[in-house]
Amino acid sequence: MATVNLTAENFDEVAQGDGIVLVDFWASWCGPCRQFAPVYEKSSGKHDDITFGKVDTEAEPELSERFRIASIPTLMAIRDGVIVFAEPGALPEPVLENVIEQVRGLDMDDVRTRMKS
Repeated sequence: MATVNLTAENFDEVAQGDGIVLVDFWASWCGPCRQFAPVYEKSSGKHDDITFGKVDTEAEPELSERFRIASIPTLMAIRDGVIVFAEPGALPEPVLENVIEQVRGLDMDDVRTRMKS
């Protein structure tokens, strides 16, 4: 599946749906972002059930501010509208795949219960 370009206009619509959404916060001038891009693209081809989105932090500064993105690349994982992972750094492919499996394995009822307490 191709990655989706996320903007201030479509972010909430994409991120608040059911299922898993991964978001790569990046910029064209960022070397580690360019290193991570092919890893992210390859992973998007392996997981048809996941939406892979990209936020260009230069073009979408309001999204960077909203999510307090201080370092790029930053990978964010959202499941069923809940942010369950956000970490800066260019992840190697095995680590990205591990994050995906962990997000898939979450008990979202448990996650929501913990959010309330």
